[in-house]
Amino acid sequence: MISEQILDKKLLRASFERAAGSYDQAAVLQREISHRMLARLEYIKYQPDVILDAGSGTGYGTQQLTKRYPKSRLIAVDIAWTMLTHARPNTAWWQRLLPLQQRGDYVCGDIEQLPFKNESVGMIWSNLALQWCNDLQHTFAEMHRILRADGLLMFSTFGPDTLKELRQSFGRIDGYQHVNRFADMHDIGDLLLNNRFSTPVMDMEYITLTYDDVISVMRDLKAIGAHNVIQGRRQGLMGKNQWQQALDAYETLRRNGKLPATFEVVYGHAWKPFDPRSILTPETRRQLGLPP
Repeated sequence: MISEQILDKKLLRASFERAAGSYDQAAVLQREISHRMLARLEYIKYQPDVILDAGSGTGYGTQQLTKRYPKSRLIAVDIAWTMLTHARPNTAWWQRLLPLQQRGDYVCGDIEQLPFKNESVGMIWSNLALQWCNDLQHTFAEMHRILRADGLLMFSTFGPDTLKELRQSFGRIDGYQHVNRFADMHDIGDLLLNNRFSTPVMDMEYITLTYDDVISVMRDLKAIGAHNVIQGRRQGLMGKNQWQQALDAYETLRRNGKLPATFEVVYGHAWKPFDPRSILTPETRRQLGLPP
């Protein structure tokens, strides 16, 4: 992986920690995509016993899944401790003194290194979190590891055209990356197959939000913690003239009095197939020459 494209996880965590208080007010798109993912579950007849919300944020998706699967155990995992505290506002005061890792259903951790046992989860749900992973190949391997046989993975993430207006307007000013990189839908599908997921279903749609000015675009991104945290980002402040040039470039995209901010939303789901070898006894596996 090109070093300039690697996400700085310490900065990422700090960004979401700071955004926890403002996230819910600004996360209009995240909630809408969560609803669209939930609608897709209408066509999937499956009742998981344990559901993992991978990259749960302030818990909106977790709450919706709890309503849909009242008999299932929900586990929320997020990289930002403060996000999880907002996801569980009614926790008793003495429980808040415990580390989140010890509270059972709320786990502070990185979804690239899932702290769960093999085959311990029936369904993994991940709404707009995979774009914050440096190694999707490894992330999918981790998800495959903790899913039970016949378990379901359902996710959404952002594709390469996300914030293309911002990227084009600011990218022409200097040689730095001003917007995070996003994986292509077809590449994501290939990674699922490489990690032994079966029958992956992928699709994509564009959602365009409109704003009065560029500052409003930047303010919303800051409010949800969506900062540029790649290692190749510009370290210093942009000069006044460069900043104005970028604003002027974005202004050329104004239509009907509004500035667009495009999001390429990628949806996917896949299953972990049942492996008949898993029911073989150790002796039978040895006789067949299979690993223990």
